[in-house]
Amino acid sequence: MVDAVIFDLDGVIVDSEPVWEEVRRAYVAAHGGTWQADTQRRLMGMSTGEWSRYLSGELGVDRTAEQVATEVVEEMTRRYAQRVPLIDGADHVVRRLAGRWPLGLASSSPARLIEAALAATGLTDVFGATLSTEQTTHGKPAPDVYLAVAARLGVDPARCAAIEDSSNGVRSAAAAAMAVVAVPHGSYPLDPDAERLAAVVLGAIGELTPETVAALT
Repeated sequence: MVDAVIFDLDGVIVDSEPVWEEVRRAYVAAHGGTWQADTQRRLMGMSTGEWSRYLSGELGVDRTAEQVATEVVEEMTRRYAQRVPLIDGADHVVRRLAGRWPLGLASSSPARLIEAALAATGLTDVFGATLSTEQTTHGKPAPDVYLAVAARLGVDPARCAAIEDSSNGVRSAAAAAMAVVAVPHGSYPLDPDAERLAAVVLGAIGELTPETVAALT
């Protein structure tokens, strides 16, 4: 039985992963770093502190991790001010589920970008608890953010459904003992091990219905 539903933000409600990739690729190139073949896959789910250290350290960007975080997030904020890329129909899906369950949001985005995205999509008041991995000890694939959001909602994690798009996100929610509905992005397919952890894999967020969630055990 499901007592609450916890959504990821990037790739589930807003199509921001391509924007993140574009911004960070350009930043790495502009500051002397080298983007690797597996970089985007590794970055998905990392907290702000984790990915900024990764760009500064492993990718060889000639800026401190603190500078990386500040400057990349500033560029993302500028992009969001121009347009928040809402995934078609995602807001309607969220509201439909909110009519039946308490909702939480567990995101790897910085809090300021979460606030901007929810304000732009009119979803701020729909979520009973929202949390960024920058506010937890570990980012995804660790379960920290999902466990913390469930605690804020006052719900047993094992009685929560999680809606995720990325491999690290699926791993994170599964590690928190949640039933995971995966909605992978066409450009970023799930790793085989992550796909096996998902209870359901959907082709698009519009396929997510209350009936899908209610059927989870």
